Amino acid sequence: MRCAVIRFVAFEDLGVWEPEIVAHGYDVGYVDVGVDDLASAADADLTLVLGAPIDAGDTTRYPVLSEVTDLISTRLRDGRPTIGVCLGAQIMALALGATVQRGEREVGFAPVVLTDAAAGSPLRHLAGAPTLHWHRDVVTLPGGATSLAFTATTPHQAFSYGRSLAIQFHPEADPEAIERWLIGHSGDLESWGLDPRDLRSAALEHGDEAAIAGILLIREYLRGLGSPA
Repeated sequence: MRCAVIRFVAFEDLGVWEPEIVAHGYDVGYVDVGVDDLASAADADLTLVLGAPIDAGDTTRYPVLSEVTDLISTRLRDGRPTIGVCLGAQIMALALGATVQRGEREVGFAPVVLTDAAAGSPLRHLAGAPTLHWHRDVVTLPGGATSLAFTATTPHQAFSYGRSLAIQFHPEADPEAIERWLIGHSGDLESWGLDPRDLRSAALEHGDEAAIAGILLIREYLRGLGSPA
């Protein structure tokens, strides 16, 4: 089986999810946006769209976003399993006819609040666990989707649509690799008034619990697809 990973920036990869996806029988291939042909992600058995520090609707400055959104729209219409993380979740929302708009910035490790519907979903493993947040935009809930998580400032932190998942936060992030995030986002952190030393300390404090919850989430999701172990 084939897993295509649409990646915008090199330091935002599959993180702790990659070994689990491989263990479930998938051949993982990264498709770097703006460099590689996206066509290989269209009919993959599983496609993931990862995060990046650009806006999902900014197709004027980043025209390739239209191509990604169209591809994801087709996958969702056809019922092909798809996971969107952060920017990827926002692209999924747009692909389903919802909107993305500015909200309040959330950066750092904190739990999400799960909806009642999440009790029967892979997100149940996040109950009470810290997870990495790194976003500002918020989405409206697409028609036919089920909201799974929220926080005080983000009403839809995650939603499901058929066999697909959209997740605004980063359960895939490897806390052991947080330095790549801190360096890659150094300009943003400075403009936001955030000290990388605080995020580094938080990753050390909460990283193990966050990683375990993220692994259990993707493991249950993959098992639900019927993937061979």
